[in-house]
Amino acid sequence: MSTRQVAIAGYGLVSPIGNDLSSLDRSLFEHHSAIGIEDVTIEGQDALTVALARCALHTENYPTPSKLFADRATALALESVEKCIVNSGIDLDQVNRERLGVFWGSGMAGAASFDDTTRIIYKEHKRIRPTSVISSMPSTPASEIALKLKAQGACITYANACASSGIAIGEGLRAIRSGDIDVAIVGGSESMLTPGLLSAWNALRVMVPVRNKVIADLTPFSSARSGFAMGEGAAALMLVSPRIAEQLSLSKDSNLFISGYANNSDGHHITNPNPLSQARVMRLCLANAGLQPKDIGYINAHGTGTQLGDASEAKAINDVFTDLSPWVSSTKALHGHLLGASGAVEMIACLRALTLNQLPANSIHADIDPSLQIRVVNEPGRSEPNLSHVMSNSFAFGGTNACLIISKKNDLPNA
Repeated sequence: MSTRQVAIAGYGLVSPIGNDLSSLDRSLFEHHSAIGIEDVTIEGQDALTVALARCALHTENYPTPSKLFADRATALALESVEKCIVNSGIDLDQVNRERLGVFWGSGMAGAASFDDTTRIIYKEHKRIRPTSVISSMPSTPASEIALKLKAQGACITYANACASSGIAIGEGLRAIRSGDIDVAIVGGSESMLTPGLLSAWNALRVMVPVRNKVIADLTPFSSARSGFAMGEGAAALMLVSPRIAEQLSLSKDSNLFISGYANNSDGHHITNPNPLSQARVMRLCLANAGLQPKDIGYINAHGTGTQLGDASEAKAINDVFTDLSPWVSSTKALHGHLLGASGAVEMIACLRALTLNQLPANSIHADIDPSLQIRVVNEPGRSEPNLSHVMSNSFAFGGTNACLIISKKNDLPNA
């Protein structure tokens, strides 16, 4: 087995569309959305009505390895890691903790705690927790995970907006390929569904409008697409080196590998995407995996549902794949935009696609924008029996782009 072929030994998630794989599969392949409408109230302002998707997990007083208060994003992270460990079936006591690393992504981990802290100070005029700084640190989820697992290898947090967990997964892959560690816990978490943060995102004019309790079109790649709904969630994957993969008894899904990774920067604009850079990162990822465009059977797109973002990604896909037309879908109309956790949750969607030979539905007979010229999964239950390699895109504000490819073992070059 090539040292570049890094096995996925297990995975787990907490998401608006399910905290277990059976619930997740139903939502992904039958197109069941968790997005609803909520009224957000801030004293002295008109109520803000927004579309959003919450996780069904109670995290108040969530137990942490540090014994300190957990921000919701930290609690979601710990819960996803616990599910990942169980799914892997691996006893981490068999792993050298000095060669166990944590690579975690989040756009604004701790943001909810910081929002609460400012409310306590400026509205309630009360004293805040002595540990408020620790709860609000972007690195706290990774640190709590490392404490939980007694990991003594690298423990690194990536904050690259919507590409955060995609970058974290890829950098964990690189660390194993380089021989620095044997096992990496990778993924991301995010929870920004607080009044202050929802108001901030709404001011940016990228959230889907809600008028008279009706959500406007938030279908990625549709003709009338008008933005995204906010969501929250977390997902974790366990990556293992070839040596550890042979040494340990892996789960039933251990024939899946992360075969390619690349990242780059637009160097173009803080919010407007650059399709040339997006195309380049996909080509770099294909080269990293030793694959050709024709090998990719499905792309899980970043697909936020904004006019500009979807058009840019579609152009990039067309530039790379020309007339090959792989199937494309975005699952954000189901679970909302999970921001820094998006890449990790969407990677698990890719894993389920490869495992079940089905394609996550982008929509059900939506009016797909014909000018985009991509082949969108526009119906539920589409089967793809020869699916071997899938690609996942994460394109962020700030211009950071990440691309990952997952492959089946028997279809890898030099497997």
